[in-house]
Amino acid sequence: MSFGQQGGPQSQWDPWKPHSQQPWNSGADETPDWAALAEASETRNKRRRLLFIGGGALATVAIGAAVAVAVVSANDDNSPANNTASGSPANGNVPGATTGATPSFESTSAPPPLDPKDFISSKSKDTAPLGAQILFPGTQLTVAGGTVYKKGATDDTKSCSAATKGGLPKILTDNDCTRFLRVSYAKDGIAVTVGVAVFDTAAQATKVKGQVNTKKDIVRSLSGKGIKDFCTSSVCLSTSNSYGRYAYFTITGFTNGKDMTDKDTAAFQASDNLEDFTFSQIRKRGEVQASAAANE
Repeated sequence: MSFGQQGGPQSQWDPWKPHSQQPWNSGADETPDWAALAEASETRNKRRRLLFIGGGALATVAIGAAVAVAVVSANDDNSPANNTASGSPANGNVPGATTGATPSFESTSAPPPLDPKDFISSKSKDTAPLGAQILFPGTQLTVAGGTVYKKGATDDTKSCSAATKGGLPKILTDNDCTRFLRVSYAKDGIAVTVGVAVFDTAAQATKVKGQVNTKKDIVRSLSGKGIKDFCTSSVCLSTSNSYGRYAYFTITGFTNGKDMTDKDTAAFQASDNLEDFTFSQIRKRGEVQASAAANE
């Protein structure tokens, strides 16, 4: 007894349903329908193959999705190394392209700027022309605030002792002073003489600075070209300093022979202005030579 297309229970054998009716005749000989069995086996194998292929496809899609996620995550980095072209292998090995070692370059950095003081600290580097008119050019000096000092006489000698007095001649000689430059400036009856001693090394100039007593080791005042004698017998202000291979000195006083006191602020200011100017001129000498060396 069987139910066909009339809508009743279906007794056809389903190879995937347990305990379903086997596809052989219910005749008396009970002989199995081998053709039906073979067809059922083939159908079963086909369905298995479809399941395996489908599973593989799903796995492929899953792996592809994982790779896509990895690529997207990598591309979140804005570095050029992760911005690979679409369709190119992740490792950069394009088929047919020649691969080789990545060229390496030595790290470079800009050289440090040249130190101007280095160029005026030794005779071997300080080779620019030197003279009183070169170090103190022009006919007057205008400082910050508009104060103008008129330039007087200049002097340039290799006899350092002749341009100094007190204990300074001996100090300069003992430390091998090779040259002494002088210049004077004046304003409103106040005069200043600047003296610059030249040495072969900065160490010599520094040593001189440490040995000088400004109360008795002084530069001789220089008169001439509109500046009267000053500081020959009166009380004057004396200073000393050094920069590089140069030791420099000032003496400041009144051209009318008046003694200088602590209340003479204009005279103190003149001394400071000329001392600062001398320092800046020596430093500028180093800057010019450092700049020329950097551009070679």
